[in-house]
Amino acid sequence: MIKNRFSILVLSVFLLSSCSSMYMPNVPNTPMLSQQGEFSGGGHISLRGNVSLNGAYAVSDHFGVLFSGSRMNREWERKDYKNKLIEAGAGYFNTFGPDDNRILEVYVGYGGGSTDRTYRRYDDNGVLTGTDLEEATFNKTFLQVNYSSKKSSNLKLFGKDFPINYGTALRISSVEMKTFMINGIGQMREGNVFLEPIFFTRMKLSDQFQLQYTTSGNFGLNSRKYMNAGSSIFTIGAVVNLGGKVAKK
Repeated sequence: MIKNRFSILVLSVFLLSSCSSMYMPNVPNTPMLSQQGEFSGGGHISLRGNVSLNGAYAVSDHFGVLFSGSRMNREWERKDYKNKLIEAGAGYFNTFGPDDNRILEVYVGYGGGSTDRTYRRYDDNGVLTGTDLEEATFNKTFLQVNYSSKKSSNLKLFGKDFPINYGTALRISSVEMKTFMINGIGQMREGNVFLEPIFFTRMKLSDQFQLQYTTSGNFGLNSRKYMNAGSSIFTIGAVVNLGGKVAKK
């Protein structure tokens, strides 16, 4: 089951990675909060250089706040891509199950960002013949449901056992352009609603510190030329949780 899910996600990543959109999703915040006073923080990076930072804090035993930011700045011969995004949210979390080691989280949030894309055209002799610059700013609202478990299985590496646990999330993001210009000329603004199913795997190195691998899809509910789907998530990162419930073995 896990192997099949992993294969499908990896395939979708490679099929979508060549696409480009004015919307570049960040790594969703999946803090796995379990009790008042717990803090979760994480950093993640994709193969294309998109860096995401996440943080969350449990204000009470069932209410948490979170914040996230991401940035990407890549330059190629024919294309440059720059993206910035920051967002914050709040919501409900609860632990349940026989050992109280399963976690359900529901968050809503708001944010904004910007994307700049530069395209360069060359003739057959490699001489630059033209440049197009696309610039957009946008607002984002989202609803996200996370399900995860602190119940773990063991992965044996280098003669040592590392606990592994899994989680999933579904984020619904509504993204609307505030401004959109091509070569300094205002354009018709676009918006879209994106469905983003997420799966993550965490390998526990200590009671507080874990490595995380994240994959996701990105599907737009509307057909758009610029604010389209096509940027999936495939990242490696690290997560720290301080002050949470200790998982029962």
